[in-house]
Amino acid sequence: MDMGWAQWTAIAVALLRIAELIHARRNHARLLDAGGEERHPGHYPFFVLLHSAWIAALFFLVRESRLPDPTLLAIFGMLQCGRLWIIASLGRFWTTRIVTLPGAPLVRRGPYRWIRHPNYLLVAVEIPLLPLAFGAWDLALLFGFANLVLLAYRIRAEEDVLAERR
Repeated sequence: MDMGWAQWTAIAVALLRIAELIHARRNHARLLDAGGEERHPGHYPFFVLLHSAWIAALFFLVRESRLPDPTLLAIFGMLQCGRLWIIASLGRFWTTRIVTLPGAPLVRRGPYRWIRHPNYLLVAVEIPLLPLAFGAWDLALLFGFANLVLLAYRIRAEEDVLAERR
């Protein structure tokens, strides 16, 4: 298999996600050690499956010769900068799971000053955007919809947990 733009992009995104998971796992352990409690863990494997399948679909199903739309790829790159801003804003509280630490203040800096769930908004855009950058409308619709279904559950679950601390 010859490697094209989609394959190299999928590898880059996979490496970024792996780095995020390592960072999230460390924060998760620290929060639990500090008395935090993980809530609603049952849905988490579905997010891992969705994101893994999204990256794999981009790698295996997009033709190697397909050139990306440079504007959409640039927007995806800007979203990754937004992701770093979100992670930095949450600091030690950023994880990929729902963990609450009783008595900890809610984060109200960075994008959290204006938006309650900026990461979920970002992911809702990036999941369909990347396949669209390669002309893969079917993958954009499939993974975009599946992600929205999972996010609807996740946001409700997280809001329930955060309501206890508001």
